[in-house]
Amino acid sequence: MFSVILVTLWNSINRASHMDTATPGTLNRDEMESRRLLAAQDLQTGLSQSQVARKFGVSRTTASRWNRSLSGKGMEALKKRRAPGRPSRLTAEQLTALKDLYLAGPRPAGFDSDRWTTAKFADAILAKFDIKYDPDHAGRIMHRLGLRERRKVRRVTPDILFTFSNPNVEQPDVKQGVA
Repeated sequence: MFSVILVTLWNSINRASHMDTATPGTLNRDEMESRRLLAAQDLQTGLSQSQVARKFGVSRTTASRWNRSLSGKGMEALKKRRAPGRPSRLTAEQLTALKDLYLAGPRPAGFDSDRWTTAKFADAILAKFDIKYDPDHAGRIMHRLGLRERRKVRRVTPDILFTFSNPNVEQPDVKQGVA
């Protein structure tokens, strides 16, 4: 029954099921786990690591790592684990309150301008929740809450960098040795 569910899930992932290789793309954590477990079944039935790599669209190194994990710790080693990373110090309710605080603007939060900066936002978090964040991380929180977009890099075009003069117009003489 478990393998039927895995195969069904994998077939829904693998849009090109008529081919012997997986389609490249971004998989979520559940889809990656399903792929690993199906590959493990194939490895246990005698498919070579190269064949598994080709079938699931991964490198031979990845197939080798899966085989090593399967041999050492069994199927349990290929199941997904909790995502790494430190848990947030702000609760879901605090994040909602922060979003409301941001939308109200910086003046009601005690600042003397109408524009949020990451430093002001970090100060507001400290004042409201007594949790200190670096301004860079406060910017990540703002982005995660959908309060600001990532800045686009502004490129300077060559016509702004250089100005050309008409060669037919006489230019003033430049004095030598003037610093």
